[in-house]
Amino acid sequence: MPWYNGLSSRSATEIKDTPRISRVLPKVKVVGLENLLKTTLWKVLKKLKEFYPYIVGKATTLNFNATEEQPFRKATARGPSPSEPPQKENEVFEFERLFSNLNQATLKREPGSLSSAIFLVAGTTVGAGILAIPAVTQESGFLASAVTCILCWVFMVVTGLLLAEVNVNTMCELGSGGVSLVSMARRTLGTAGVQIACWSYIFIHYALLVAYVARSSDILTNFLGIPLWESATLFSLIFGCICYFGSQRFIGAVNGVLVFGIIASFAALVAVASGNLQWDALLQANFDAVPTSIPIIALSFVYQNVVPVVCTNLEGNLSKVRIAIVLGTAIPLVLFLVWNAVILGSIPNLEMGSGKITDPLQQLQSTSGVVGPIIQVFSLLAIATSYIGFILGLADFLADLLKLPTGQNQPLPYLLTLIPPLALSLLDPEIFFKALDFAGTYGVLVLFGVLPAAMSWSERYSSSSPAVRLPQLVPGGRLTLSLIIGGAGCVIFSEIFKNFGHP
Repeated sequence: MPWYNGLSSRSATEIKDTPRISRVLPKVKVVGLENLLKTTLWKVLKKLKEFYPYIVGKATTLNFNATEEQPFRKATARGPSPSEPPQKENEVFEFERLFSNLNQATLKREPGSLSSAIFLVAGTTVGAGILAIPAVTQESGFLASAVTCILCWVFMVVTGLLLAEVNVNTMCELGSGGVSLVSMARRTLGTAGVQIACWSYIFIHYALLVAYVARSSDILTNFLGIPLWESATLFSLIFGCICYFGSQRFIGAVNGVLVFGIIASFAALVAVASGNLQWDALLQANFDAVPTSIPIIALSFVYQNVVPVVCTNLEGNLSKVRIAIVLGTAIPLVLFLVWNAVILGSIPNLEMGSGKITDPLQQLQSTSGVVGPIIQVFSLLAIATSYIGFILGLADFLADLLKLPTGQNQPLPYLLTLIPPLALSLLDPEIFFKALDFAGTYGVLVLFGVLPAAMSWSERYSSSSPAVRLPQLVPGGRLTLSLIIGGAGCVIFSEIFKNFGHP
């Protein structure tokens, strides 16, 4: 059976069945040296049969259905072997997984955990943005902001699925077990796309990592009573070591514990703060104030930086990738809506359209002495989960940019990921809100809005697109892609006009 980088043109059920060795050697009586050679070759083939399910991701594989009349053949990532019927143009392949992740020590398959992928997406999404949502949605009211949150969630899910689609197609074409945004942009948009992707990606990630380190160091300093530089270094060192030394399963387990802590502290916070909830306030809506809140809400749903990691961990399994993205972002959506309802419903005398913004955290801390520590724990856990996702995403991106070998952790990408944000956060401890606002306004909608749709458009409809492609994760064709690009562009230009259009 010829393989296409672990991908066959046959059905997925045939792919899951390991072919048996049949009639590889004729059953004839031989003596002397010939008998020794036959016996040795037979043992080698039996060993290969044991490891066959774990090497399907290689571009060159062995055909274990070979006979005396049909010798072993090679199957390349460029297409089927010569004996296969020619592929039809624009043929779509159905498959279970694109390749297999191997343990470097045992050479046995280590399939990625779907639950770990869901927790990774959810943990990356639930970051510092949730702390700013009530402040920016105060003028629009809960009802209008809830509609905005749901629409932003749909938008970000679609762009994440577009990224996953392009990522898996790029892995398939390049014969690589992991590719970053740079490789995807180079393949679909050329040099210009690479430049936009590189600078936007690096800027947004460094800006948000600086914000996370600055905010977490402030929280740890209040808890532990240690200097700011020690708390910032401690936070960066602990989670940097987890990302560098930890396996996929360990990092997934850590994320699971952190997400559980977020949910527990969030439940406690809601229980304490909802005592003064004013239900009538939740029905207020001012849709004219919605546009100003979109950048921060969109920033709160950022997770696309870990999509390449999720695709690699799940071995290119598109159905699992889709589940991980949808469920992994649905959890933060529920948290955002409940959090926003509790905050906006408990603020007394809310005046929509007045331009007066009350800090929701300060508002809650002033109502009860128990709320303060709960808010601090919730904030630290939310930042930690997002920090892990951004470290993994940026380190993977830098490794691909530096053309380092895949399959093993290299120290250089992690050093470049951890040290600059740590240094910048120490230079300006008040940089948290500055970095958060600027990254959300001008970076996120370009990098994780316009760019995924543009790459998908080029891949699907360019004259140079490959004849053989994988199933599409996002339906709707050109209309869907046009809506994504147009919607992101309108928000970006409206923000530019608002900030720079008036003297």
